[in-house]
Amino acid sequence: MFARLRYLIELSHSHRIARRYFVTNGFDGVLTMLGLLMGFRVSVAISIDVIIGACVGAAIALFMSGLSSAYISEAAEKQHELQELEKSMVTSLDESAHAEAARLMPWLIALVNGLSPLLLAMLILSPLFMFQQQLWPESLVSVSPLDFAIIIALTLAFLLGVFLGRLSDRFWLWTGARALLIAVITAVVILAVNQFMAQP
Repeated sequence: MFARLRYLIELSHSHRIARRYFVTNGFDGVLTMLGLLMGFRVSVAISIDVIIGACVGAAIALFMSGLSSAYISEAAEKQHELQELEKSMVTSLDESAHAEAARLMPWLIALVNGLSPLLLAMLILSPLFMFQQQLWPESLVSVSPLDFAIIIALTLAFLLGVFLGRLSDRFWLWTGARALLIAVITAVVILAVNQFMAQP
């Protein structure tokens, strides 16, 4: 089964598309979580339960959006590619590996697109989950779990940039720093907007 799936992935070059979706939608998820956490950070005292509820809701919405949008677009694209291949070969490919790939690969790509922001969001929120379940380490008692979650979000932004640099054969430190800079600018803008709105 896995050998067949791997063959279909290589046949349709879907691994490249899936990697691109993982980075782009994963980065969207990281920035979304960062934005929410920064908003809660500068707000008046809000319970951990409320923060987790809002962030998990946003993560699920990102999952559903990524899943549905990627499937719709990739299913149409793969079907178009199959039809073009059939025209060039002047024969039906309904029972071929190409047709099987056209049916299955959109689901695989959609899962990657949906799961990347969801899983990264859960990783970012892990300090809040630990604090909620009273599992926060005593060694970190002086550190707010909200601040720790923000640090994780910034770190993941950098790592996604590094991963993108590896894929594109560019200097990994530069692509990582660029992604981190975007995340930091996002956080600074949120702080500035909240400070401006708080003024009488």
